[in-house]
Amino acid sequence: MSSAHNVIELHDNNFGDVVSASSVPVLVDFTAAWCAPCRAIAPHVEAVADKYADRLVVAKCDVDANQALTARFDVRAMPTLLMFKDGKVVGQIVGAVPRHKIESLVDAALPV
Repeated sequence: MSSAHNVIELHDNNFGDVVSASSVPVLVDFTAAWCAPCRAIAPHVEAVADKYADRLVVAKCDVDANQALTARFDVRAMPTLLMFKDGKVVGQIVGAVPRHKIESLVDAALPV
């Protein structure tokens, strides 16, 4: 059973609505369909979306389709995970990492 329903598709046109207007931290996965490491961490990102569903927004952004956002945040390698709080980047992970690393990034941004 896929949990992708907890992951929002982020694009150039809805970034402000999703990230800047969010009252909770937002984890954005900059990904690409052709990127094997992106596909490798996708289940981890979806699991984090489920685990933190009430305290976190999780979104993914296709770098090929959203080049303005990719350039705005200087994303040069995929996958890149950016953690936003109050509309500002507060953490980053580049590359495929174990789920606990993603959870640590999220935990650091969540209110205690």
